Amino acid sequence: MPSTTPEPIATFCGKCDCGCPQLFVDADAPEDRRVRITDDFGQHVQMSADQFADLVAQAKAGALDLPAAAALPA
Repeated sequence: MPSTTPEPIATFCGKCDCGCPQLFVDADAPEDRRVRITDDFGQHVQMSADQFADLVAQAKAGALDLPAAAALPA
């Protein structure tokens, strides 16, 4: 990963100062690692734009609704 981080495209939460998860697109990264999602624990996943587009399409179709709801506190 380059030492200069591109600006985040989206920040998830953003209501605190805990290092919220963020979405980045790094045009300088290899094609299969251009999209990066970081978490608030310092970890990240990297994927291609095609993989990310598939993730977004599945989310829009509702595939992540039940798992996301199950992860929320009651």
